[in-house]
Amino acid sequence: MLDRSLIAGLAPFKGLNDESLDRILKEARSARYAKNTSVFEQEEEARAFYLLLSGHIRVVRTAADGHQIIARYINEGELFGIAIAMGRTTFPASAVAAVDCVVLSWPNREWADLQAAVPTFGASAYQTIGSRLQDTQARVMEMSTAQVEQRIANTLLKLVKQAGKKTEDGIEIDFPITRQDIAEMTGTTLHTVSRLLSGWEDEGLVRGGRQKVTVVNPHQLLLIAENRRPK
Repeated sequence: MLDRSLIAGLAPFKGLNDESLDRILKEARSARYAKNTSVFEQEEEARAFYLLLSGHIRVVRTAADGHQIIARYINEGELFGIAIAMGRTTFPASAVAAVDCVVLSWPNREWADLQAAVPTFGASAYQTIGSRLQDTQARVMEMSTAQVEQRIANTLLKLVKQAGKKTEDGIEIDFPITRQDIAEMTGTTLHTVSRLLSGWEDEGLVRGGRQKVTVVNPHQLLLIAENRRPK
């Protein structure tokens, strides 16, 4: 039996008593995933659902031609791999550890019982689905209407909001991220991302490093994202 302190402070379980927490953890299993290993693969049979205890998960979709797109990053305390909640029997994307991760999983047979026994669990799951659908719709609109520099600026700001860590230089995205990752998230090329980030580094807007990006001037990036920066 896992210790209830593992989940007591997480958003899906806040306010639950010890009995409810123990019920949630009764069939849960914990596992560690090394950086760049998969928790599950796209189109794999979905036999379980998951919650990230520590680390960051990269959600990757692969098109028929083999082209990969990073759909989003999962933060600590978030549910993921909830294909059962969407009526799917397979996972629509792969989940890859961006750093070393600790993950809880439950067999799908627990889904209905947990929702019935712990209403806040089900509410949190469907709130997660709604939020991700809205994010997907926003990205589709952005891809069709925004210029590439707007998309890149907006993506960096979202990542900073999601996983930003204050440093002496600015706000660092607190997990390894490459320029290729940013290209996949914004539907552009590595060359374009490198050119824009290098230019923004020269202007003092961002600072790069080995698999690191620090936003030095978020206000100027916001102006770029909203296409309000003077030309």
